[in-house]
Amino acid sequence: MNPETPTIVPDAAVAAAPAGVGHLSAIDLFLQADTVVKAIMIFLILASVWSWGLIFAKLVYYGRLHARARNFLQAFQADGSIAGLGARLRAFARDPFRHVYDAMVGEWETSRREGLDHGEYNRDSLKERVHRVGQLTANYQVEQLQRGLSVLATIGSVGPFVGLFGTVWGIMNSFQGIAATNNTSLAVVAPGIAEALFATALGLVAAIPAVIAYNRASGDVGRYSKRLNTLIGTFDVQLSRHLAAGRPLVLERIDTPANETAHRQPVAGRA
Repeated sequence: MNPETPTIVPDAAVAAAPAGVGHLSAIDLFLQADTVVKAIMIFLILASVWSWGLIFAKLVYYGRLHARARNFLQAFQADGSIAGLGARLRAFARDPFRHVYDAMVGEWETSRREGLDHGEYNRDSLKERVHRVGQLTANYQVEQLQRGLSVLATIGSVGPFVGLFGTVWGIMNSFQGIAATNNTSLAVVAPGIAEALFATALGLVAAIPAVIAYNRASGDVGRYSKRLNTLIGTFDVQLSRHLAAGRPLVLERIDTPANETAHRQPVAGRA
């Protein structure tokens, strides 16, 4: 060896670092984590998967409902025919518009059978009852649409704190390792801190999409609730015109799917 060539002495800390420290992938961070931190990571991954499933299901479903509601309202406001609205809703037995329509028409038919549509006082009472039944049904349908949104709200609000708990636990383990080895070099401390921070990152990955989707879904439900109110208001106007003109309400039974209870639809002319 040339006596003038400098000798390279390996850094003791780097030499003492665990194997694979320079290649900390997400899988490595998970495998090297403490059992508690691993459990938290698995919980956050499952929460994220659940959240994304709800996000796609809700947003797609709300999009279809809004498209149908827009078409129903445009056609109803254009022709003002309650019978025409019933015909258009016939193929959508589970649509909230269909439930509201059935409830209002059902109340109208029941009052007619009991003779409660004669006289000015009875007509005013009939309009009030039909409107109230429509509102109650709409409120119930909105509650059904909101099912599952609480899960997104919970993941969005709790996810970061769960991840933070994993981080705190992981850092505590790192400090315990420092105390045991009596080595404070960055090469020894960094892997433990990276594992701990990975839990917080997973918490944010689960929470951020859930919060965004919850706000979007809440807005969709709110707009759909307004469309239901528009349907009820338009129905009220047409019912009032129908009663003022003294046009009888003639009903016939229509074909319904086997699993659906038969209901009645108005077949009178423009109601």
